[in-house]
Amino acid sequence: MRVGIFGGTFNPVHLGHTALASYVCNLGLVDEVWLMVTPQNPFKQDARLLDEATRLQMAMLAVEDFPRLRASDFEFHLPRPSYTYITLQELEKVYPDNTFSLLIGEDNWQKFGQWRNSAEILARYPIIVYPREGSESLQVNESTSLQVNESASQRVYKPAPLYPISSTSIRTAIAAGEDVSQWLDPRVNELIRQLNLYRSNVS
Repeated sequence: MRVGIFGGTFNPVHLGHTALASYVCNLGLVDEVWLMVTPQNPFKQDARLLDEATRLQMAMLAVEDFPRLRASDFEFHLPRPSYTYITLQELEKVYPDNTFSLLIGEDNWQKFGQWRNSAEILARYPIIVYPREGSESLQVNESTSLQVNESASQRVYKPAPLYPISSTSIRTAIAAGEDVSQWLDPRVNELIRQLNLYRSNVS
């Protein structure tokens, strides 16, 4: 099976995440996308990050209606902080019959050279780069595109929609007492409401 790894803190997971993952599946680039909930991102060390179990619970709720999407706690059992290269290596050991690609945002692609073992990742794994609002580098023929890097020398572009939603804006809106139901799966929204999450977490 061809699996796309979509890593993130998912703090919280929102409809843009699941829409993008489904879009990549529907394009035929992968058979499944696994939302890899990151316990500690080396680029986002924040004491106010929700605990991993709650973020995983939200991700599991968010993918319930998507048979080709999975929420994964695989990185919970690896050394921290979570480095993508290590995660991909360990995934290959546990799932030797699967092939893995990496789904990342254009903002992360711009600083990809800072990632641990970035050259090895690029050489060994297809990378699917999705556009972010305001991006200039992924404009092809004046249309927003997914960039698929099969190797360092081969790039394929696929038309892609923009999802102008961010976890940061959702946290800020919740802290301000605003309604965020249009951005979240109803089950995720209800869990956030029940647990009174993000009320004092604006950043």
